Amino acid sequence: MSRLHLRPAKADRNFRTLHVTPESAGWQYVGFDLCRVPAGETVRGETGDREACLVFVSGSGEAKAGGIGFSTLGERADPFSGKPHSLYVPAGSDWSVKARSDLELAVCSAPGVKGARPPRVIGADSHPVMTRGKGSNVRYVTDIINETDPADSLLVVEVITPAGHASSYPPHKHDRDAFPEETLLEEVYYHRLNPPQGFGFQRVYTDDRSLDVAMTIENGDATLVPRGYHPCSALHGYDLYYLNVMAGPKRLWRFHNDPAHEWMLKA
Repeated sequence: MSRLHLRPAKADRNFRTLHVTPESAGWQYVGFDLCRVPAGETVRGETGDREACLVFVSGSGEAKAGGIGFSTLGERADPFSGKPHSLYVPAGSDWSVKARSDLELAVCSAPGVKGARPPRVIGADSHPVMTRGKGSNVRYVTDIINETDPADSLLVVEVITPAGHASSYPPHKHDRDAFPEETLLEEVYYHRLNPPQGFGFQRVYTDDRSLDVAMTIENGDATLVPRGYHPCSALHGYDLYYLNVMAGPKRLWRFHNDPAHEWMLKA
């Protein structure tokens, strides 16, 4: 298996089935954990010098962050059945979530500034669902933290790609610190499929093909995009969900399309 492709493991004592750090990924900014927390159990963490966004992928829980208690967050049975609840946790804070039901919690992190802002709930209605693309390139995008929201480094977004459609397509990249044309952003994809026995595909490649990896993505997998173009596709009969986590030296998303495939945007 490619080092860019992670399968879920048996949960560790912190309930983590996926664990990505800048050190393990070989980059500088993005961290990602996927925690599967049984009902009644409590998952805890400390942000240290990083900020975090806790995304309630499925299930619900009672959250605390920075000494502040929040009402129960999360209301969907799975990521295909509603919009997300999330909790922003600034650098220098501890946090905990007690699962009211079996809980799937994504912990997205990137460098942060201690004391920059308080914790906050990012409600299900914080951002609208956007439709992108045409024809079999249509997908449905919900921002969780976009570049206009208060944060230090993080960009977090959910995407649902209908069965038979392509996504992150035409292929684009964001691996050069060359604003305003392009920004350098590392990226994690966390994938779910509906029905769960399905699979899809993702390719990560550069212009010179010094990086060119094709991956079969299954329910619960994560993929890493350190550089290059990174399209993915959902096969007939299976909708594809992914949670994107991005961060880099500038908290701006500016991308460059693969010139070989940009023609379809003008067709």
